[in-house]
Amino acid sequence: MYSAQITFWAMTCSRPGQPTIGGFATWRNVPIAYDQISTNATVQTSNYLRLTPNTQGNEFGRNIEIGLYAEKTGKTTMKYGPRWTELGKNGGRTKAITAGVNPTKQDKRNHTYMLVRQATGNQWDVLYDFNTVGSTTDQLKVVGGNTNRIDVGLEVTGPQYTNVPDIASRMQFMDGNKSWHQVATKNVAKVLSLPTCSSTNKPPYCFKSKLTDNTDFTQWTASKPRKPAPSVTPTRAAAGLSSWASLRQSEGIPADVNGVDQNALSACLDRDPDSCLQKVPGLAECVRTADVCNAIARHAKPQATTARADDDAPSATSLRERAARSFAVDPQQISLTRSSTTDERALSSGSEATWTVTSRQMTTGLEHDHRLYRGFTAVYSARTGQLLEACWGQMCPS
Repeated sequence: MYSAQITFWAMTCSRPGQPTIGGFATWRNVPIAYDQISTNATVQTSNYLRLTPNTQGNEFGRNIEIGLYAEKTGKTTMKYGPRWTELGKNGGRTKAITAGVNPTKQDKRNHTYMLVRQATGNQWDVLYDFNTVGSTTDQLKVVGGNTNRIDVGLEVTGPQYTNVPDIASRMQFMDGNKSWHQVATKNVAKVLSLPTCSSTNKPPYCFKSKLTDNTDFTQWTASKPRKPAPSVTPTRAAAGLSSWASLRQSEGIPADVNGVDQNALSACLDRDPDSCLQKVPGLAECVRTADVCNAIARHAKPQATTARADDDAPSATSLRERAARSFAVDPQQISLTRSSTTDERALSSGSEATWTVTSRQMTTGLEHDHRLYRGFTAVYSARTGQLLEACWGQMCPS
């Protein structure tokens, strides 16, 4: 699956060996950097958790992905932030996550990414910082046996322009009894589609990686250096950054929200986020039954995105070419429509003007599994150029 020649991965692929009804990962919003030069190729970076609920009929089948994404969109600018994606039978869709504390800031704050199967049916809820941000519509039933997979790690397109410091990803899965576990190391495979950095394999075409484990998989640390210089894993949030606990106090958040001890949650998010499901009273039950478990993130005030001069009011031409690269189609067969803030789609995307880009060409969508789908629609912020949502194939509304 991870064998493309243009996109490169430093991933772990895990088979828990039993029915899996939840996936969880956490890492920090690290400062990804790009060379400040113009490029014709797409330059993107992502660190994500992907869960494939049922691989019985197709190892490359339907799945859900949530993670942190960065994209170079101009000579000196980039887009950065979390989003989630669903790949269905005949198409896919993706949506930016705009709620929460500093989702688009490279502030080294630790965030959590989570997928939980709904109590009835075969669909899954998607949670960011323990709050629901979306739900799937086209996933397969979870069945017995070794028929699911959880991947976590780093993906890079355009490694020659990209510097990614160490991203330390910690991952768990939920079994059929609704208990959270680490995956046994014997059920974990490592995938590096660039060589490991060494005296003979030097940046930018190499990865650094380390699997921290004993009996169980604890942490996967991966980086993609741009130059031969050591990268350092951040051990705490950036200096001067408000802690989760101080944010809770400043916002006047109640001590208990939907059965979750908010004091314990804010302290856990500051110190050891991957232990919160086990240690925070009420949290494990809340993520299965409620939309809001982290009141701090839900009440966080959105921060304005600062755009550089070459990023203000992106032009139709620049978005046409950007979409053509992202979806691997002919830019001459793309249509663009600009909305106003009173447009229904603009209102649903945060009350701002948008550009809607559409095409009926065959496309791979935003995934990299080599399948083709008919047509796509992508919606970008007219102010910042940030991708707000997209769909391809039959996952697009008629």
